[in-house]
Amino acid sequence: MDGAAILFILALAGVAAIFLFALKGLLDQLPDVIKSAGNVRDEWDRFRKKRDNAPPPAESPPPADKAQLPPGADDEEPSAAV
Repeated sequence: MDGAAILFILALAGVAAIFLFALKGLLDQLPDVIKSAGNVRDEWDRFRKKRDNAPPPAESPPPADKAQLPPGADDEEPSAAV
């Protein structure tokens, strides 16, 4: 009977040690998780603010067809007179 009581106490102490070790590991990770959550919140706020402060899209006139432009009007470089 004495042997069973000693084994029970040792098993109980082992389970408690494993539980405390796992709890310590979890609590050590908690500050990083909180910091990451704060970074996500800040980026989300920055994204929403950028979207809210963006100017409305300007309405531009439709582009003219090339067929309606005079010859040479669509050249990127001006022609040089010789």
